[in-house]
Amino acid sequence: MSTSNSLDWQAGWAAAVQRPSIGFHKNWAEEGFADQTVRQIVRVTGAGTSARIRLSNRYGAAPLEVAGATIARTDKGADVVPGTVRALTFDGAPAVVIPPGGEVYSDAAEVSVAPFASLTVSLYFARPTGPASFHAQGYATTYRAAGEQLADPDPAVFGETTVSWYYLAAVELADGGPARRETVVLLGDSLTDGFGSTVDANRRYSDALAERLAAEGAPRPVLNQGIGGNLLLNDSAWFGDRAGDRFRRDVLDQPGVRSVVVLVGLNDIGFSEVDLPTYKPAPDNSVDDLIAGYRDLIGQARAAGVRIIGGTIMPFKGAEYHSPAAEAKRREVNAWMRDAGEFDAVADFAAALADPADGDALAPAYDSGDHKHPNDEGYRLMAAAVDLAAL
Repeated sequence: MSTSNSLDWQAGWAAAVQRPSIGFHKNWAEEGFADQTVRQIVRVTGAGTSARIRLSNRYGAAPLEVAGATIARTDKGADVVPGTVRALTFDGAPAVVIPPGGEVYSDAAEVSVAPFASLTVSLYFARPTGPASFHAQGYATTYRAAGEQLADPDPAVFGETTVSWYYLAAVELADGGPARRETVVLLGDSLTDGFGSTVDANRRYSDALAERLAAEGAPRPVLNQGIGGNLLLNDSAWFGDRAGDRFRRDVLDQPGVRSVVVLVGLNDIGFSEVDLPTYKPAPDNSVDDLIAGYRDLIGQARAAGVRIIGGTIMPFKGAEYHSPAAEAKRREVNAWMRDAGEFDAVADFAAALADPADGDALAPAYDSGDHKHPNDEGYRLMAAAVDLAAL
């Protein structure tokens, strides 16, 4: 029998789910899986003695059969700590069928996990899944093996890898204590997702913010709900549902959410400046359009009693879609964020990472190389720009 309903669940880790697509990197979303085991590694920012997972078939066209699942503490790579593998059940059953558009929680599993520990979730798909709901840019290695490899096999069987997550939408933790309203959610595009950060090193700005909170003696779960290419105002087949449309499920529905930091809008400004097939839709959005989009997010947050912090759009001079018109919009949007007082607080990422010699450009020391995404040190500086008292 499941004990999940008797526990107060806290946020541990989450990722925003996307439609199957070819994405930016090699992935398995469009082909799906058949008689294969997928092993995924996530780092949690909470702690607990029990864990459960949430699986999503949001964009599936057919029922998804998960023939088996396990959770374990991560050792190194595809290996797990011996003796920590726990079989997951779903309402007491070892397998589950998730309807198209649906999601399920596993039952609770006894797993002792500390903040910043990594957990390994393995899923076995005996029958063809069809295209997979996934998160394209995980910046963490995911492994695939032929056949059922759920327990503790030789990690060498997991010979195929990507840097995406499949069907796994959340890991939640419980410690036997009461529910706490302390979760911080970061919503945005690739700047939140962590593009340009070191794979498997956990150097996104969400990681750095969680570490900073812990170092200050105020540890709290921090969830990264960024999607590379995401837009404030429009849905995209490649880059997810627009921020306003996914705000409830990716922010407000997270366990114990108290505050959200929003950093989105750069792609709404930039996509119309270049003609690339992936940068669609690409309307010429006005500053008033963007402000209306931010106000929609503010209204949703306020109605739910969640604090909302606006992140200024960072410099991107030298990037493929920078132009005088785009730059003018960025400046005007940032001026509104700083001066209008409509957000509960502002994280001035633009000022923190700007080149002192050219405020329209990222400082070279923080540039990953494409002139719009930070490197690891830049992401650390972004976390430092968030006022912890505002969270």
